[in-house]
Amino acid sequence: MRVFAAIVSALIAVVASAVAMIAAAAPAQRPAPDWQISATLAESCSCVVACPCNFGGAPSHDPCQGNRLVSISKGHVGSVDLAGVSFVVTWSLGDWTDITISDTVTEAQRAALDTVLPLAFGSMRRSQVQVTKAPIAMEMTANRVRFTTPDATVDMTLMTGAGGQAVKVLNLPNPLYQDYTQYRSVVHDHRRGAHSFSHTGTNGFTSTWEARSPR
Repeated sequence: MRVFAAIVSALIAVVASAVAMIAAAAPAQRPAPDWQISATLAESCSCVVACPCNFGGAPSHDPCQGNRLVSISKGHVGSVDLAGVSFVVTWSLGDWTDITISDTVTEAQRAALDTVLPLAFGSMRRSQVQVTKAPIAMEMTANRVRFTTPDATVDMTLMTGAGGQAVKVLNLPNPLYQDYTQYRSVVHDHRRGAHSFSHTGTNGFTSTWEARSPR
């Protein structure tokens, strides 16, 4: 037994030494960069007004199909400034996701967006994803929101309630949807080969998004 115990002890020492050598040889992982985002979102989807997904329900149109504009007013990833960066996420939920990044984005900003993009479309990461750079046009007034890419067009009008005021929803659980303001789509299209849809009269909204890296 003593001999067996001695052999086991020796083996443990050898394995521990090997593990220590491997750990020492492995390159140190770089810490994740510090990042912060302040952005305006404008989105139209294929659900009825108001979209049940934003309140924790199932989509009224299956699959949910949408166009989401993210316009960053202030933000950074590490030393890369993201102010003025915009991109559009278009999806057919569970099937495909097309991402259009503004053609004004620099290479450094494009690389930094790899940190931001998964935060902006969450579970849609599990679908087939295509990313392109192209012009994005946007127009936001008090009563109307329009944005376009070469493949997508969204035009939506503000919904009003008591006293002609905008219909708003506060404190939704998703941090992307703060200061939620309700719209209704006039045009909600996407046409890129087989990745195509067209809706009107469906849900639309604007919101604000404030996020930062964990401290």
